[in-house]
Amino acid sequence: MKINFKQIEAFVAVAELLSFRQAAEKLNTTQPNISSRLSALESQLDVKLMQRDSASVQLTPIGESLLPNARSVLQSLESFVATAGQEHLFEGTLRLGVTEMIVHSWLGRFLTAFKDRYANIDVDLIVDLSSSLSSMLSNRSIDLALQSGPFSSEATGNVELGQFPLVWVCSPGLGYSSGELSLEALVKHPVLTHARGTLPFEQLQRHIAQAQQTIRLVPSTNLAACLHMTCGGLGIACMPEAMVRDELKAGVLTRLDYPWVPEPLQFNARYDAESALYVTDAAGLAGVTATAFELAG
Repeated sequence: MKINFKQIEAFVAVAELLSFRQAAEKLNTTQPNISSRLSALESQLDVKLMQRDSASVQLTPIGESLLPNARSVLQSLESFVATAGQEHLFEGTLRLGVTEMIVHSWLGRFLTAFKDRYANIDVDLIVDLSSSLSSMLSNRSIDLALQSGPFSSEATGNVELGQFPLVWVCSPGLGYSSGELSLEALVKHPVLTHARGTLPFEQLQRHIAQAQQTIRLVPSTNLAACLHMTCGGLGIACMPEAMVRDELKAGVLTRLDYPWVPEPLQFNARYDAESALYVTDAAGLAGVTATAFELAG
């Protein structure tokens, strides 16, 4: 029998993604290699596994019936290699989607730990809004999303990553007095905040509607830009406390005493439970890294 692991791996990747190009990217190889592996597998089995043309890929009935067995073969081999402690033998690409908050907290520690365990797995990193990451996860454009809720779609694999509480901050130069502030006193300057459509923005928008004055909300899809603007005295901001720790310690920002903040950002690692072992391991490793970051904070 000449059937090999790479042929079955190519079959599963194309079957899941319904794209030779995406399968090649996921397996860190070329489309001709994927085509060659599938053709060899079909020749060995003497069956047609999928129908393909320039516009689409569809599994044949026999391809559909063989897919669960092919996944089982891959999972057994991955477990065999992992049990032997030889994770460096894994090859491929982890297509990772993260929100900006993860970038500004513990992403570096996570990537280092993952590379230490899976030295030959490349990481294809995408930083985007959580809503966009949910769409990418649903259409299999990414393997793992480290994102905040609420989520527009279900994921069969999930690891809780903890919460990021929010705080009100501003530049000391804005001249806010000490003591608890009223809503009217709080919003005498523009309010710099999360992007439209996010949970913090929607909650903040509803809350400030109570104020008896015109309030300028300045949403941003880039929290780093929001932070720089706040440090520059261009407004007040409601931001994750973990992101402004250094600025608060250095006195670049001061914390405002206002009794209401949006709900903490709840983060999860979300993925397809039938993914490769290194994807599920990455989700678990994200959980460990997030816990260590929270304890150190």
